[in-house]
Amino acid sequence: MQPIEHFEPQFLSFIQKEMVQDLAHDINHVLRVVSMAKRLCVEEKGKETVVVPAAYLHDCFSFAKDHPNRSQSSAFAADKALVFLKEIGYPSEYYDEIHHAIVAHSFSAKVETRTLEAKIVQDADRLDALGAIGIARCLQVSTKLNSPLYFIDDPFCSHREPNDKAYTIDHFYAKLLTLANTMKTTSALAEAEKRTQYMRDYLTQLESELQ
Repeated sequence: MQPIEHFEPQFLSFIQKEMVQDLAHDINHVLRVVSMAKRLCVEEKGKETVVVPAAYLHDCFSFAKDHPNRSQSSAFAADKALVFLKEIGYPSEYYDEIHHAIVAHSFSAKVETRTLEAKIVQDADRLDALGAIGIARCLQVSTKLNSPLYFIDDPFCSHREPNDKAYTIDHFYAKLLTLANTMKTTSALAEAEKRTQYMRDYLTQLESELQ
């Protein structure tokens, strides 16, 4: 087949045209995921013929965050990606693995990763929810959903279950601080732990400012 670099401009053009962009899921998110997926692919010795297209196309379709069918977004995206890959003549022997990697990347889909390449794409996407970028994206999403920053009587979920549909900071406890434990590759785990510590430091600073 042609080198993967031959297809990348087509991947990029397609995702720019097809993805429903919001503040937290824009083309910059895709490019960061692609960059991290390439890095993990080298470190973990994955197949770039699967990882790169899956990383570019993983968000080519998505329901809104508050849509009842949100958990099905990645399945729709995977189907849409394969239609596109057939149109541009991408080698068909990679279709099944690319499809699986896109479906399994989603947190809400709860699909187990069966291949190294799916693990890499999932890890790359989840890493973008952590660290300084993760904090910024969390705030962007909650602003769109019109969620207040914290619950005044218990901002850090010390005595209650987190409700991230109602409060921004609750999302750290409901999801973000747990992501490091879901990393499937050694390389991603090391990076996730660093980024998670940065987020814990942010919460510590926020707590000191609220006292």
